[in-house]
Amino acid sequence: GTGSYDDIVKAIDEVMEQGLRPCHLGNIHTAPQGGPRILSTPPWYAYLRIAEGCDNHCAYCVIPSLRGKYRSRPMAELLDEAAELSSAGVKELLVIAQDITRYGTDLNGEHQLAALLRELAGLDFHWIRLHYLYPDEITEELIDTIASEPKILPYLDIPIQHCNDGILKAMNRRDTKESIRALFRTLRRRIPGLVLRTSLIAGLPGEGEAEFGELCEFLREQKIERAGVFPFSPEDGTRAAKMEHVDAEEAARRAEIAVDVQSDVIDAYNESILGEEREVLCEGFDGQAQLFYGRSYAESPEIDGRIWFSAGEEPEPGDFVTVRLTGVMDGELTGERV
Repeated sequence: GTGSYDDIVKAIDEVMEQGLRPCHLGNIHTAPQGGPRILSTPPWYAYLRIAEGCDNHCAYCVIPSLRGKYRSRPMAELLDEAAELSSAGVKELLVIAQDITRYGTDLNGEHQLAALLRELAGLDFHWIRLHYLYPDEITEELIDTIASEPKILPYLDIPIQHCNDGILKAMNRRDTKESIRALFRTLRRRIPGLVLRTSLIAGLPGEGEAEFGELCEFLREQKIERAGVFPFSPEDGTRAAKMEHVDAEEAARRAEIAVDVQSDVIDAYNESILGEEREVLCEGFDGQAQLFYGRSYAESPEIDGRIWFSAGEEPEPGDFVTVRLTGVMDGELTGERV
């Protein structure tokens, strides 16, 4: 169980030495989060989980029953872990949790993410990337910190799930369509070059053709640069699973349509930045394509694709290089090192 990671050695011993079938299901609300790190990512980037669990209780989500209540890790512990990663040569730090914007509120009632980010920016990282910000917990202090600190990338992952007010309310989300619009306007005005990522669910309970059409129109209107679209899947134990909803085939059909809409948005974004020079973190060389590949601030590992580029002077994986964007290949940007 997720509350018993500390028992892994004991469990293995029980299997291998005693032939038992162990079951360790500790308290998910009090499970320890710290401990030594083994870096399972490439050496140039690493994840820093700043909290565990979730208190949002969205109607479709099973995470609170799997991971427990929201628990922020102490800032001193996080800074020690981050310093260790920095000393090991990590260049890109991805700050993650089910909801990073709530960080610190369970410790003293105050939002502490901005303060944590300022401390992390004092370490020897080149990039700091933020994942999973709940929309209505984004504070003025946090926006100011992101806008003013060069190491914090203007890339924000803000899952909104839908835009229809009725569906948002039924799913126990605290946003409205207008509050999301207002937030995006504010962020784009105050954070130059901002790239937004979001997650959307097609086929949620209450979604008819009109509500789905509203979602597609919202995508066209907002021009969100990155979006993952998923068909609704009723999870056992959630309130949404008991609500009336379209079948799996229809949810998948709607998700595909939304992906097509989003593809047009991404294509327009890619075309709009051709000719720009971007700092790219080189991650390797593809022998078949005979091109190097990497990511700029606008691409997070494993979810946003790559930038492919030629280079007269060959970079090593983990090097930062400047790339002039010159084209698009299968939806991904191409360019040349300058």
